[in-house]
Amino acid sequence: MEAKTPKESLTVLTDLVLPGDTNYLDNLFGGELLARMDRACSIAARRHSRGIVVTASVNHVAFNKAVPMGSVVTIEAKVSRAFKSSMEIYVDVWIEDRQSRSRTKVNEGIYTFVAVDEIGKPVIVPQITPETDLEKKRFEGALRRKQLSLVLAGKLKPTEATALKALFN
Repeated sequence: MEAKTPKESLTVLTDLVLPGDTNYLDNLFGGELLARMDRACSIAARRHSRGIVVTASVNHVAFNKAVPMGSVVTIEAKVSRAFKSSMEIYVDVWIEDRQSRSRTKVNEGIYTFVAVDEIGKPVIVPQITPETDLEKKRFEGALRRKQLSLVLAGKLKPTEATALKALFN
């Protein structure tokens, strides 16, 4: 199975924040943003694996800035690292200034998806070959994040978390 680059899974979703999407402060509901991010990540994971994918976890979400009603929101997701059947997808959320059209990053997240067959059994996915400095940074961090999750879940002994130990040596 030939490795792929992160850009091959790039998914960009652009949409408006409408009144029905907002809370009492006229900002996008956090849950609505999570759903949009999940859809973008799902498409990225599907593009990478070329198969059925399911959300395994939402590892990190940072609501750094509110997204006001009327905003043009762009969500960019791409696979940052592939393991055996799981994929880490990094997602960035941007809003666009109406006048200048400049973009401001307002949120980000890290999701994990698993590729499965028609009966839900995990299947192997292609590996990732990062190209840009940011892709390489996210690729390296993905192993540490995975090992930390496994240690916290009791599925990996701390002594076996080699990527974590490397941080302290």
